[in-house]
Amino acid sequence: MKKSKDADNAPKKKGALRENIEAIIVAVILALFIRTFVVQAFKIPSGSMKDTLLIGDHILVNKFIYGVKAPFLKKTIIPINSPKRDDIIVFEFPEDPSKDFIKRVIGIPGDTIEIRNKKLFVNGVLAENSHAVFKTQKIYDARTQPRDNLGPITVPEGKLFVMGDNRDFSYDSRFWGYVDLIAVKGKAFIIYWSWDKENFGVRWNRLGHILE
Repeated sequence: MKKSKDADNAPKKKGALRENIEAIIVAVILALFIRTFVVQAFKIPSGSMKDTLLIGDHILVNKFIYGVKAPFLKKTIIPINSPKRDDIIVFEFPEDPSKDFIKRVIGIPGDTIEIRNKKLFVNGVLAENSHAVFKTQKIYDARTQPRDNLGPITVPEGKLFVMGDNRDFSYDSRFWGYVDLIAVKGKAFIIYWSWDKENFGVRWNRLGHILE
């Protein structure tokens, strides 16, 4: 008795379908692994890091550089490096952990931070940061708000003091306090895409820009 052509093709079709499903599953698992432990993409929604980062910049964040964290456990299982001063980091916003913030590290544990009339001092030394910009000449005293005059304060163990490069228009550690080291998701290192919504165009000169 001869086998029908349909009978001959059925196993092959089933085998091909299974291979495709397995390939998709592996791809999804790999993508989730990379996103969780290695690299994650973020979009800049505000101007607090101008002119380093602009609204519409899309960045990649190295999540492996500060160690491997166990998802949902808030614990570093393989420590590697700790954030350093001037690193641009993405972290869970202390007032609402469901939101991600991006700022520059100004103080690490043990550092003494002081701001006098917009001038930043770290451990008593004036911090000259070429990335910091000021959009207004107005200076607030410490009794009004801590934007331009603060401290001195000492960064506690396990914490970071962060600020936006757009110093006059950044909601940061001056207002809400410190970032827990365990809340840090990674270090921003490159702009891979940038969309200017106001002018409806790509900022080609920003693509591939390495962040410092």
